[in-house]
Amino acid sequence: MKAAMTAPLFDTIPGFDQPIAVLKHCHDKIRKQIATLRKLLPHLARDGVTFDAQQAAEAVLKYFNKAAHLHHADEEEDLMPMLQATAVGDDAALLSALVPEIKSDHRQMDAAWENLKTQLEAIAAGGAALLSADDVARFADAYLAHMEKEETQLAPMAKRLFSGAQMAQLGAAMQRRRGIEADADVAGAATPAAATDAGAGAALAGLRKDYSQSSLMETDVLADPVAQFEKWFGEALKAQVNEPNAMTLATVDGDGKPSARIVLIKQFDQRGFSFFTNYGSDKGRQLADNAQAALLFFWPELERQVRIEGRVVKTTEAESDAYFNVRPLQSRLTAIASKQSEPIANRAELEANYAAVAAAAGEQPPRPAHWGGYRLQPERIEFWQGRRSRFHDRIVFTRQADGTWMMQRLQP
Repeated sequence: MKAAMTAPLFDTIPGFDQPIAVLKHCHDKIRKQIATLRKLLPHLARDGVTFDAQQAAEAVLKYFNKAAHLHHADEEEDLMPMLQATAVGDDAALLSALVPEIKSDHRQMDAAWENLKTQLEAIAAGGAALLSADDVARFADAYLAHMEKEETQLAPMAKRLFSGAQMAQLGAAMQRRRGIEADADVAGAATPAAATDAGAGAALAGLRKDYSQSSLMETDVLADPVAQFEKWFGEALKAQVNEPNAMTLATVDGDGKPSARIVLIKQFDQRGFSFFTNYGSDKGRQLADNAQAALLFFWPELERQVRIEGRVVKTTEAESDAYFNVRPLQSRLTAIASKQSEPIANRAELEANYAAVAAAAGEQPPRPAHWGGYRLQPERIEFWQGRRSRFHDRIVFTRQADGTWMMQRLQP
């Protein structure tokens, strides 16, 4: 297998409690999109508008049509005004020149993007294979120089000047901009009357989406299902799927009662698919009663699902230690402080538990014995590709007694 198969998926994304790190993470994603743009130029010249070219164009469009504008707003509406309100002396003098320059950069990059956008939309639609090398260079050079300026001047100043409260204020503003702190009352605005209304029921029954992006033929599938999963997972990353590493984990307790929740895959290889959690949680207790479980990945942007079933075992202590030690400190402290799935009186008590652990733990707290990894050893892996009129492609691999895999097509 490829070396990448055994590499842990440890690339943790910073939380909004680290807003400057989130802005840097956005820059890293912009650099990846620029790299995709640059690779697209020779691909189009050599191969024309292939499916891969369409996917690449869609990924770039998706990012710069939305995420980049949110990033600019983070800086113009929150980060820079907060810095201007805080800075004095040489810092204030630097900002007086830097802030107008950064805002001007944003306007120029927006204009450069508009030139590229029309070209990429045509490519994504399978039309003309025309992408201007000059437009790509102008856009890429402007963004790279701009990000270097922010990372060497703006970000270090914020880290040096902002208090913990200011960092929290900045992070909260960035969350609100992305709709992450949605009001629960708004989210659940449907009334009981609306929920039982026959018209609403009829509308729900009529909701459907036809799938048409791709197909899955036996000749397209690799002979090893883990290698095929790696291929699809890589394509999900390229397509900027929202949290491609998120998977539904379904377990069954000793009485046969099923339960499901979303967890994150952290590693996969020929041994299986790994995730980490509190061993005393509901899922941990259920796995102790019944080690059989199922995983489901759903990547709607690619109209794909992967279903994986098998037996779950604990990872080694060394593997659990390795992952625990690369998690953000706050996440490690949470793992120590929280008795996952156990009732607690209120949020204040939960936060008091965390504060007590944080005060005593230091910078390198050891992994608690109640927290670690599980590995699902696959016995069945199904690849599902959406097709028109619900006539989907389903290819399933079943592990045989001798360890080999048998592949079959299933009817939709």
